[in-house]
Amino acid sequence: MAIKKELVDELLKDADPKAVFSSEGLLSEIKKALAERMLNAGLDQHLQGESASPPEGAAPASGNHRNGYSKKTVLTDTGAVELDIPRDRHGTFEPQLIAKYQRRFPGFDDKIVSMYARGMSVRYIQGHLRELYGIE
Repeated sequence: MAIKKELVDELLKDADPKAVFSSEGLLSEIKKALAERMLNAGLDQHLQGESASPPEGAAPASGNHRNGYSKKTVLTDTGAVELDIPRDRHGTFEPQLIAKYQRRFPGFDDKIVSMYARGMSVRYIQGHLRELYGIE
């Protein structure tokens, strides 16, 4: 999938070149936006699956509907990202992208195991994680 040049230009307009790749930069914002968009789409699909298509503007037949958001900080390979996780009234929505109680994007643990497998000591890995993400 190719990303349109105009879209990239729009994203980079007014962006500080030094901050684009930082942990608080553009890439982090894009990860946050994409993750939240996928989570919201997942909730939409969940709510549609629970009820037969109600009339436009009417509440779902099951009585289940959106119920705001909860904040969750997840660790990515570029740093911590705070996500707004959508909720449903009945609490039956199970996000697929970031499961309940999961605090890391998929792949994060694999990177830690990979560092250990390559011969890094546990103490060095702990120091590295503390320096990059502020975690133990």
